[in-house]
Amino acid sequence: MSKLKTQDMLAMAFEAEGVDHLFTLMGDANMYWSTAMAQRPGMHVIHARHESCAISMADGYARATGKVGVASTTCGPGFTQIMTSLVMAAKANTPLVVFAGDSPIAAAWYLQQIDMGPLTLGTGAAYVPVRHIDRLLDNVREAFQIAQVERRPVVLSVPMDMQKQLWPHLTDYTPSADLVPVAQRPIPDPILVDRICDMIAEAEKPVILGGKGCVRSGAREALEALADRSGALLATSLLGKGLFDGNPWQMDIAGAYASDWARERYAEADLVIGFGLGLGHYTTESGYLFPGARVVQVDTNPRGLWQGLRTADLHVRADARAAAETILNRLEQRNIKVAGFRSEEIKAGIAADHPDKKPYSVQAGTVDPRRAIEELDRTIPKDWDIVVGGGHYFSIAMTHLKGRPADKYHVFVDFGAIGSALPAAIGIAQARGDGKVCLIEGDGSLMMHCQELDTIKRHGVRMLTAIVNDGGYGAEFHKFRANGIDPSGAIHGRGDIAAMARGFGLRGATVNNLGKMDGLFKEHQGSNTATVWDVHSDDLIPSRAYRRIHFGEA
Repeated sequence: MSKLKTQDMLAMAFEAEGVDHLFTLMGDANMYWSTAMAQRPGMHVIHARHESCAISMADGYARATGKVGVASTTCGPGFTQIMTSLVMAAKANTPLVVFAGDSPIAAAWYLQQIDMGPLTLGTGAAYVPVRHIDRLLDNVREAFQIAQVERRPVVLSVPMDMQKQLWPHLTDYTPSADLVPVAQRPIPDPILVDRICDMIAEAEKPVILGGKGCVRSGAREALEALADRSGALLATSLLGKGLFDGNPWQMDIAGAYASDWARERYAEADLVIGFGLGLGHYTTESGYLFPGARVVQVDTNPRGLWQGLRTADLHVRADARAAAETILNRLEQRNIKVAGFRSEEIKAGIAADHPDKKPYSVQAGTVDPRRAIEELDRTIPKDWDIVVGGGHYFSIAMTHLKGRPADKYHVFVDFGAIGSALPAAIGIAQARGDGKVCLIEGDGSLMMHCQELDTIKRHGVRMLTAIVNDGGYGAEFHKFRANGIDPSGAIHGRGDIAAMARGFGLRGATVNNLGKMDGLFKEHQGSNTATVWDVHSDDLIPSRAYRRIHFGEA
């Protein structure tokens, strides 16, 4: 009989699946497997300080690479910690496999025993329990196949006592890649293509929206050509930001973060065609953004009803690029070309547009967060990955960052949970391996998982973090003020985040006036470690989105 243990065979199977990065926090039920993984040639094992962060790191890694991210936790309290990050990965359609060591299957009683299945399924993730050693490799393969084909996280539950058993079979393993269907580009129904062409021919002011699906399918060129032919203005969903950057007819993000000038154009629109996006609440402002427009949704999984909204008048099941190319060809065949929104006046309006022009007097020792993001945007090279978490500062960051390709933005707001961006940025930094990662995060969010600054130090992760420090939970205290309620419960003061970073062995600097970032960036580039900038943001400046939605500003 072979002296190979099951935990070693499991590591070999994961390696065969193409895994080269593991994000883990070890406990009794996964420690030996994690160690076996670390012994595989070329394997990079990142030891997180919190289980939820291990999942978020793998989530970030998967989003940056397109590969299946892999994380691991122990059973019981180690597993219950990951619910939020699992939900976020599920809502983001992230392909992820979580090796969850489970309580011993042969034990009569175990202190940390819990039924993982219902918890997993409640998050939207899939659950694959290993219950017999003869089915073990089939279960591993199934987990990876589900993650890739269904694009969602999968929890693979492996009892700890089974991992320690001698492996009773040969070491042959067929990876899921040999069985996963070849990626395909669904083309649209010709009848529906003609209906869309008819709608374009009748439209006077069309708009084309692009989402994350367009980024994945490489649809930019086809969509821009279609917009030129149909006279459409271009815009994106939040997750598609950057898709059309540099195009003189693009209006950046549609929906809640649209500029005042762009909102006027949406109000005039009579046709909106969305490619590779959900057309949910935020992108359409609950359906009120373009009230007079007929709406078409083109997506590989179109939904007539989503987030409680009727998404479109016409739904087309197709790949974004394939659909755009097909519609464009049909317009050319039918000799349809529309002027639409295209005029020098509109182009000049787009060029002069700004997300937020309102002047504010800035408190001493702080900076206007809008100007700080603009300075950060000028300072950080355009080939860097930008990671943004959730919070009040988020809408300022996403509306004031410019000139970057869509695949360089990583937005972690899928569940509205703060605190996930720091670990996700670590995963992205590991994926890139060049140090060209900048995280923009809030002070309240950082404090939820500041222990991962230690992970950055221990593993030599090179990245730059800019903390927009308004001394509290801005999303809450701005709403309190808008409603005439004392905001003090959401204000905790500006702790010395730069000193905290230095305490973890990183570089730390305080930014409390404009004009410092270029010099600080040169210092960061000259070092060989991570840096945290503590940007003291004026807490009396609400974002444009907050002023409009919560303060009633026209």
